[in-house]
Amino acid sequence: MSLLNNVFKFFLSQRIHDIQRFMENPHEFQHLIFKEIITKAKNTEWGKAHGYHDGLTYHEYRQNVPVSTYEDIYPYIERMLRGEQNVLWPATIDWFSKSSGTTNDRSKFIPVSQEAVDETHHKAGKDMMCLYGYSFPDTKVFTGKSLSIGGTHYTNPYNPQSRVGDVSAIIVEHLPMWVEFIRAPEKEIFFIPKWEDKINKMVETCIDENITSLTGVPTWMIVVINEVLKSQKKTNILEVWPNLELFMHGAVAFGPYKNLFKTLIPSDQFNYLELYNASEGFFGVQDRPYADDMLLMVDHGIFYEFMPLHNIGKPYPDTLTLDRVVINEPYALIITTNAGLYRYMIGDTVKFTSVNPYRIKITGRTKSFINAFGEELVVENADHAIAEACLKTGAVITDYTAAPCYFSTNNNKGGHEWFIEFAKMPNDLLHFTKILDTSLREINSDYDAKRYNDMALQPPKINSVPQNTFYKWLKTKNKLGGQNKVPRLSNDRKIADELLAIV
Repeated sequence: MSLLNNVFKFFLSQRIHDIQRFMENPHEFQHLIFKEIITKAKNTEWGKAHGYHDGLTYHEYRQNVPVSTYEDIYPYIERMLRGEQNVLWPATIDWFSKSSGTTNDRSKFIPVSQEAVDETHHKAGKDMMCLYGYSFPDTKVFTGKSLSIGGTHYTNPYNPQSRVGDVSAIIVEHLPMWVEFIRAPEKEIFFIPKWEDKINKMVETCIDENITSLTGVPTWMIVVINEVLKSQKKTNILEVWPNLELFMHGAVAFGPYKNLFKTLIPSDQFNYLELYNASEGFFGVQDRPYADDMLLMVDHGIFYEFMPLHNIGKPYPDTLTLDRVVINEPYALIITTNAGLYRYMIGDTVKFTSVNPYRIKITGRTKSFINAFGEELVVENADHAIAEACLKTGAVITDYTAAPCYFSTNNNKGGHEWFIEFAKMPNDLLHFTKILDTSLREINSDYDAKRYNDMALQPPKINSVPQNTFYKWLKTKNKLGGQNKVPRLSNDRKIADELLAIV
């Protein structure tokens, strides 16, 4: 296995020069990708309707094509789901990624082309391991297997000639044969549709494997690790997999889970790698070991635009290409892809931490915030405050969400109600609440103004909910496993009231 480890490292290291090239020439790579997508799509129904031609400029593109949400383009996607081709993309589309839809009960079906599999998802997968090997040249990660968790796929109910499923399942289904030697569990287990059955089989078949890395959403990886520990009667996962060295994670901010993972994997030598992957594409990889931002992948078949948040809702807003962005400003991410999404607003907000090279941080969701009283609380604020409160009180959380408390006839002040599932309770919940509140005031001036002398906002109210509350809530939504996650912030009481009913 040592020889195999060296072979894999050598193979991946050959890509580092290409990565350095796109880091040094990002605008050139973005121009080429834009041109390639337009050229391929010019004879599709969408391309003809929106004036695509070989010499189309970005200025013309922005004039011809409105910024779209999923609801805007769903009529096109529905026809593709039913088997029509050459609608949004010229190549045959026979796979659709079913997204979790965190802030909406309705799932989305995102077309996945072969180009998206090869040039976006698989290419980014190789690059993330290349960057990891570059940062840790003595890595032994390829001496064992990578344990990954995800969803499944099934026959498209609208058209039996195509399939729909979690993006993780689509990626695994299309992996080269040689990758199967270094991943676990076997495909048959990975694709088990029922979450509880899948976990039981994973535990049964993987406890004796030499697992050296983990890949998945933190919330679901915690479930897997705890089930392994329970089955083996161990206290930390290194007692089961002593050569474990890396966790590659995405989908949710990692800060609130850091303390829990340090408990489950108590080693200062253990490494974490953040990924920015979604149903629509693979956008970023952490390229520096101890940084908290990600390198924007500008040569992976995706053309990027960035919308200042005050423009959300305008059909032809002022959007920025990479050469116009500035650091520390929040933007809605707009993408044009090699699977037929054009000026598509995926729902995430990001900010740049660097423009040479371009590095980003996810700051939240365009629909995941609380602004019931003008406080403009975003997910980045909430994640930071939760992590700060955990750090200063020794608390460890499993999951959380928050919602507004509205004015009542007995009280003319609003507030926020937090639902937190603790793996380890703070000794003093009131002290935890004060740290959370203080941290939010320090990083959000609008929140601070509303909290001044409790004039508009009362102190936050925290509900410590029983273990598995969020698991039960996700189960009621048929959203166990895969890329599914709990919305952090809601501007209404729907999720809060559903959780109260469960508790």
